[in-house]
Amino acid sequence: MVRNRSRFSTLLSVCFFIALIIPNCVLANTEGYPLWTVEALILLPLGFYMVWSVALPRSGVMIWLGFPLLVLAAFQIVLLYLFGNSIIATDMFTNVLTTNPGEAGELLSNIYPAILLVCLIYVPLLWFAAREIAHRRYLSTTTRKNLSLIGCALMCIGGLSLWTAHRSGEEHVLRNDIFPVNVIYNIKLCAQEFRLMQHFEETSAHFTFDAHRAPTSVAPSEKEIYVYIIGEASRAMNWQLWGYSRPTNPELSTHNDLICFRNMLTQSNTTHKSVPMILSSVDTDEHSELYRRKGLPALFNEVGFETWFISNQSPQGAMIDKLAHDADHLLYIRSPRYDMQLLDELQRAIETSSASKMLFILHCYGSHFSYHQRYPREAACFMPDDDVAIAVQHRTKLTNAYDNSIHYTDHFLASTIAYLRGLDANVALLYCADHGEDLLDDERERFLHASPTTTAYQIYVASLAWFSDRYRRNFPEKVAAAEQNSNAPATTHALFHTMADMASIESRYLNPEVSLVDTTYDRHRPRRYLNDHNEAVPFIETGLSDQDVATLHRYGVTL
Repeated sequence: MVRNRSRFSTLLSVCFFIALIIPNCVLANTEGYPLWTVEALILLPLGFYMVWSVALPRSGVMIWLGFPLLVLAAFQIVLLYLFGNSIIATDMFTNVLTTNPGEAGELLSNIYPAILLVCLIYVPLLWFAAREIAHRRYLSTTTRKNLSLIGCALMCIGGLSLWTAHRSGEEHVLRNDIFPVNVIYNIKLCAQEFRLMQHFEETSAHFTFDAHRAPTSVAPSEKEIYVYIIGEASRAMNWQLWGYSRPTNPELSTHNDLICFRNMLTQSNTTHKSVPMILSSVDTDEHSELYRRKGLPALFNEVGFETWFISNQSPQGAMIDKLAHDADHLLYIRSPRYDMQLLDELQRAIETSSASKMLFILHCYGSHFSYHQRYPREAACFMPDDDVAIAVQHRTKLTNAYDNSIHYTDHFLASTIAYLRGLDANVALLYCADHGEDLLDDERERFLHASPTTTAYQIYVASLAWFSDRYRRNFPEKVAAAEQNSNAPATTHALFHTMADMASIESRYLNPEVSLVDTTYDRHRPRRYLNDHNEAVPFIETGLSDQDVATLHRYGVTL
């Protein structure tokens, strides 16, 4: 009887380290690592898992002590299902901590095959481990000795492969390429970022833009309204205004006074990083300054504007909320959340306020997954648009729902412009999406955004500006500069400086060469992307394939 129990405990230990090494085996095939890195990726962790599984004579206890490793392995498998490649990034953990439960539920309900798979792999293992603990079963001394020796040998061979990979010129192989060491490192980076975020009020308490307004021809009694609309997951490829074959912009296409910025790339493919950068003056290569400087509401407050931040997304405890709290008025719209509600609140604020100078920041829900929930049923144009699981066979329905969300954004923007056009005021509106989205576009079968490696669809975003007739008369040089810069290479870093320049605000933290409404805009300024480790890198180094580069070239975007 004891012998049978020992054999089952041995089998359970073997199942444990096999279950843990599955992500490594998949990553070895998806990441394109050199041979020495692949050997280290497999042998080092496998040897460690084998030694871990027999460190105590009771295998069930060791399996439950390894529960965090099992969670990381399951998480990695789910992400590989979703994105097709890449490790669990720092941004992934931040997304988990800042995503509201509704959004998380929408995503999880659409990736149930991956959830079911990891449950089938890891839940039975934990259940049998619990039974081993309850029945007080033990590994034999011989089994523990043999597995320990094999594990140590594999770790030594893996260590030699790691050393060889370093010698061949690869940097930070252990930190960046060896699962789960790389994921543990990313958890550390996430914790550091959250600590900085939580202390933002202290680190930015004494910050000031020292801002003032440049002399203008606007009379003090004239009303000025500036509207800054932050879109969500809206890639330029699916906008009719950018050449999409479907009529996703039937209303905006009739406007002849729009200025589309056709060469706009996002600084990050994640909302929790992109939007704070959009709301801040900091450049991509000075990310740490984000936690010491205040944002756009504070800038406009300094020069006497009444500021409003109206969001169609729930508070998330992220940097977006920290920057938004400087606004005089902060409003989060409750469910059901359709972006037309933002216009309702904008109208109400303008009609009830006596302020002559107003800034509105509207944060849309836009085209955030799940797409079919971003517009009312009567607004559906492209059918069928059913709520379906993320799978290649459902690509048509997913694309229809996404295009319907763009169609609804078109209606929201056109309606907002129509309302603002009817006001007797100087009005300037700037819209830009925070990032784009993958829609199972090619054989890679990539979906959503926020993956550690980017695609053309995730970084190329829609952005446009509109100016009222009175604004055009008072600031013809700014409107002319915007038209001149409509095809200029830009990133979302330009938006803060552009919005401030639209309102003729000057500060030592503002750079006219980054403003799209300034004739001195620098078209040769290098464009940088904020990667998962918060490092500013050229876009070509963000994981873009030759296919992605060719896609961008078709839209006139060069990197």
